[in-house]
This record gives sequence, C-alpha cells and structure tokens, in this order.
Amino acid sequence: MLIDWFTVAAQIVNFLILVWLLKHFLYKPILNAIDAREKKIAAELADADAKKAEAEKERADFEGKNKTFDQQRTAMLGKATDEAKAEHDRLFDQAKKDAEEVRTKQADALRGDQSRLGKKITLLAEKEVFAIARKTLADLATVSLEERIGEVFTRRLRELDSKAKGVLVDALKNTSQPAVVRSAFVLPDEQRAAIQNALNETFSAAVQIQFEDSQDSICGIELAASGQKLAWTISSYLTDLSTKLSNLVDAESPAVDKTTAKPDATRVPEPKVAALAGAK
Repeated sequence: MLIDWFTVAAQIVNFLILVWLLKHFLYKPILNAIDAREKKIAAELADADAKKAEAEKERADFEGKNKTFDQQRTAMLGKATDEAKAEHDRLFDQAKKDAEEVRTKQADALRGDQSRLGKKITLLAEKEVFAIARKTLADLATVSLEERIGEVFTRRLRELDSKAKGVLVDALKNTSQPAVVRSAFVLPDEQRAAIQNALNETFSAAVQIQFEDSQDSICGIELAASGQKLAWTISSYLTDLSTKLSNLVDAESPAVDKTTAKPDATRVPEPKVAALAGAK
C-alpha cells in the first residue's frame, strides 16, 4: 500500500491550522469567558461576604442598641417608679400634715370658743354672785356687800405676813405716784378712811393713795403700787366654776388636746389677800 506523503503533510497542516483556529477563535474566548465568569462569581461572592459582614455588624449594632434601650427603659421605669412613690409619700405626708393643721386649728378654735364662753359665764356669774351677795347681806345682816368687803380687806391688810409686807414696802418706795385702791364700786368715805388708816398702820407711814372704781374690776378691792398688787376677791370661786365648766366641755369634746394640766376642780380655794408680782 502506497502512502501519499503529500496528502499526509497536507492533512497535518490542515489539522494544525484547525487546532490553531480552534484555539484562537474558540478555546481562547471560551477560556476568557470562563475566567471572566469565575472573576465575576468571585467578586459577587466577595461582595456577598462583605454585605453579609456588614449585615452582621448592623445586626450586632441593632442588638446592642436594643439592649441599651432596654436597659435605659428599665432604668427610666425604675426612676419613674421611685419618683412616683416619693411623690406619693410626699403628698401623703403633706395631706397628713394639712389634716393635722386643720385638726389643730379646729382644736384651737374650740378652745378659743370655750375660753370666750367661760369668760362670759364668769362675768355673768360674777355679776349675779355680786348682786345676790349684796342683797343677802343687806337682808340678813343689814350691812352692804361693799362694807363687808372693805372690812375684810382692812383686816387682811393688817394681817399681812412680813414677806408680802416687804414686797409692798419696796413697791411704795420705788414710785413717786400714789398707790391706787381700785374697786368695782364706789367706796364710802368711812371705808376710804378705814383703808387709809390700815395702810398707815401696816406700813408705819403716811401712804398716799388714790381711790378708783371700775366696772371692769373683779368683785373685791385691790391695792396697786409700782406693778405690785394686793387684792381680796371672790374670783377664786368663779375660777373654780370656770374650771369645772372647762372640764365638762373637754369631756364632751375628745378632739381637744387635754395634755395641759387642769387645776383640781374638787378643791374650793378660800378668798385671800396676796401680794402679786407684776410687770411695771
């Protein structure tokens, strides 16, 4: 069998040309396309990874912010709760204080009313007792109440103890004004003379006195000199009556503060003469 070397050579050349053409026009574009595709896929994967990382970062930031918000919300809620409780306690204490002030004012007003009522009763009782005693003495003993009060005053004046006498002596020495003898009625001349004599004898000196009468004075006679007083009255009985009435009102009014000590209502003091220290 004869081999046509020309034909073999031509076929080899054709094959090489075909390979070159395939490589140049087919394989290379395909390889370039594959390479570009791979680069594109790699870029897309890298971009996806970057976006994923950014998303993770954003998610972490969101979770952190959400956690911070929750903490702030809890703190603000706790603060608001504490402030609300503090305000509640303040308002409660203020309401309690206001109620206590109202109760105190009511108690003070009640005590004021009680005091005013007691004074009115005392004045009324004083006038009534004065009138009854005057009429009783006039009817039974044929002597006026004024005369009897004057007699008791002069007798008690002579019976002064040394301490009370010393106080009055100092008071009379420390003033250039005459001593004042004050009564709720006009003293007759005989009683004025008796009182003047009793004062002169008691203090062993001529005592200058001035007689005054005042409807506002208590039932009795008082001697005033340089802020000191010497008196004989029946006001102790009226004071005792006022105390009993006050205790009775207190018993019917439990809201009134009863911590202030009250005089013993069961003891009836005797009318007495006493030297009382007073402000000049």
